[in-house]
Order: sequence, then C-alpha cells, then structure tokens
Amino acid sequence: METEIKWAKRDAAASNAGDSPAHDYVWPDEGCSRIPFWVYTDEEIYRREQERIFRGPNWSYVALECEIPNPGDFKRSFVGDLPIVVVRDTDGSVNAFSNSCAHRGVAFCQSEHGNAKSFTCPYHHWSYDLKGNVTGLPFRRGYKGKGGMPADFDLKQHRAQPLVVSVRNGAIFASFDATVESFDAYLGPKLLTYFDRVFDGRKLELLGYMRQRIDGNWKFMFENLKDPYHASLLHVFFVTFGLFRMDAESAIEMDETGRHGAMINRRGGKLDEVAAHEMRQTLRSDMQLKDTRVLDLIREYPGDVTAVMCTIWPNLIIQQQSNTLAMRHLVPRGPGSHDLHWTFFGYADDTPEMRAHRIRQANLMGPAGFVSVDDSEVMVMSQEGVTPYNDRAGVAEMAGRTVEDHDHTVTEVAVRGLYQHYRKVMGL
Repeated sequence: METEIKWAKRDAAASNAGDSPAHDYVWPDEGCSRIPFWVYTDEEIYRREQERIFRGPNWSYVALECEIPNPGDFKRSFVGDLPIVVVRDTDGSVNAFSNSCAHRGVAFCQSEHGNAKSFTCPYHHWSYDLKGNVTGLPFRRGYKGKGGMPADFDLKQHRAQPLVVSVRNGAIFASFDATVESFDAYLGPKLLTYFDRVFDGRKLELLGYMRQRIDGNWKFMFENLKDPYHASLLHVFFVTFGLFRMDAESAIEMDETGRHGAMINRRGGKLDEVAAHEMRQTLRSDMQLKDTRVLDLIREYPGDVTAVMCTIWPNLIIQQQSNTLAMRHLVPRGPGSHDLHWTFFGYADDTPEMRAHRIRQANLMGPAGFVSVDDSEVMVMSQEGVTPYNDRAGVAEMAGRTVEDHDHTVTEVAVRGLYQHYRKVMGL
C-alpha cells in the first residue's frame, strides 16, 4: 500500500517576513502508522532535528565511566552531530562541553581518548581547563604596547559551551538544555527497570570499540531496534540458530511517550510448522558453525529473558544479546548518513572465561557481525529507495495503528511510538 504526502510551501507572507523558504510539511492523515519519506531526506528537517532534538531538553548518551576512570581522562563524543568533550575532573566528577573553541570555533580536541591537565586550541593556542573555562590566550595584552584584546575583555564570558551531565551506574548522559528533567523521570519507571538490569551498580569494564559509517538516515537505525518484524525475516543467523525468532516468547514495552522502548526476547524451543513456513526464506539448513561457542548462553540476569534491546531517545541502543553487551551510539552525518559507534563492555568482576566469551560473542554484532551486517546493508538500500520518492510514505501497521505495549513481536508498534513522539517534538 502506498500513501502520497500532502505538503504545502510557506505562504508568501511568511516568506516575506523572513522565515525560512523551506516547506511546511504536513504529516499524512493516518498519523503515526505512516512515515513520510521526507523525514529521511530533507535538509530543513535535519536542521530542525539538530535544534529541537539534540539541542533540546533530552538526555543524549555520550560515554561510559570506565572510559574515563582517572582525573584528566577524556573522550571525544557527540550529541547529534555536535562534537563535545567528556572529561573526568580532578574531584572525580564528570564534565562535558562543546568541542568548539570560543574564539573561532576550531574543534580543539582531536584525540579520541587521552589524559590531559588542560586543552589547547591548535589554531591560536587558547587554553581550557577541565571544566571548559578559558584560562589563557597568547598576546592578550598585546606586544610592546600594540594589539591585544580590549581592556574590558573578560575571560569568564568566553568558554566552551557547557552541557549538564547525568551519570547513572556507570553510563554518562549529557544535554545542552539545562531545563531537562531528571534522568530517572526521563526514562520512566518501566524503562529504568530495563536500564538498571544491565547497569546494576557493578563496575564496568571496557572491552573495545567498533565504528562504521552507514549511508542511511540515522532514524533508520533507531527504528531498526524498534522493529522486531524484520528480525525473523532479514537475519538468517538469528533464525537458523534460534537466537531470535518470531515464534519465541517475546514482548515490546515502551515508556508513556513512546520515545524509549525495549524489545524483549526469550530463546525459543522447537520451531512449529506455521512459523517455519513464514520464515522459510530465512531458515538455512545448510548453514553450520565450526565453533558453536558463539551461541552459548551463560545465565547472568534474573528471569529467563535472553535478549533485551533498549532504545533510549534520541541516540542510544543498549544491546544485551545473550552475553554480549554494547552501547550503540548514533551520530547523524546529514540527512543521508550516520556513524554508529559501538562500545563493548562487561563487568569488572567477570572471570577471564566470561570476558573471553563476551568478546567472542561480540562477533554477532558490529559492522561485520554475523547478524548486524544485514542491518547496515539494508539501511543503505532504504536510503536508496526513499530519496527519489519523498512524496510517498512508509506503512507501519503491523499489529494495528495504536501505540501500546505488546506481548509479542509480530508488530511495528514501537515504530509508531517513535513517530508519535517525533511529530510532537518536531512540530509536524
């Protein structure tokens, strides 16, 4: 089923008043069960996302505490496409500020990780402390009575733009908007339970990084982890080896806004004939593993759930698939591209055997993962398909048109929940 998009240009009065000449796009009448393709392609929509979502009152994931354990340890990170620095202060607290010199805008921190007592911009050598304050600049008083900054120039009025920071059980979130609600209230009780399931207070251990650039809009990846419908159809590895199948006991849960969600799964038993028929193109009887340890499940959380994929609006996917744990950090790179930063971790009290198992099982995920490589490829295909047809809309009606928790994964309800919230934030 196809849906054409109704849209209208700004009227002449608005244009003459100096408003942007971009389109005033109108969402399809069907509501959040339709996704207009221009949300993936339009430059003005992308600009509005950076302003309203990533600069707005939302908590964006930026780092793990185990990446910056010591005073002076820092990490380059991003909120949307905005570069920032996350750093451990001398008192043990965590600071975050824009990676953009207060002088001429240079991204003064170019190292991905490191330890520093201060930061110095390479262009004109303005220096910053671990809070982002300007502490000095060459020739401030001029040279031999000539030049220099005005007498009333005040260093305190010039600094790298600060972000507010929230740290919960080893995970660091930041916001450009100081009016943002508390992190606990932001997640809500339901999603906080799933967050604390992985981040339960144990000290975390960094295992490694993977990074990739995908030629597809960032929302495609965020949707992907809210879309269990595809998991039993796209992912041959999941279905063939039983890690995630549509016939297994599963559920979709969301916070009250629909912006955050959890895709919950329990490994299934014997595959019934109806499910096997629906997934017949994905099941591969000829696919075998020489080393089956990648499938091993070591029970480490309460209950019988084997996988929980949490999407935390606007830029984070928390991955717990069997025993592999990772933060997937979304970094938009314009309407048609995004970076996906994977940070794999475990717990500091893991045995050497468990640590090795987590690293081995990480092969399921990442840019060349047995499973995730499928998603990366289909993101590119998605962008290729929507870009020339931005007068159309996608359909998200699997399991209805409403937004509510489901006790199964034959559904697109979390995609509808995402766009219910997206429309509100974006004013569409």
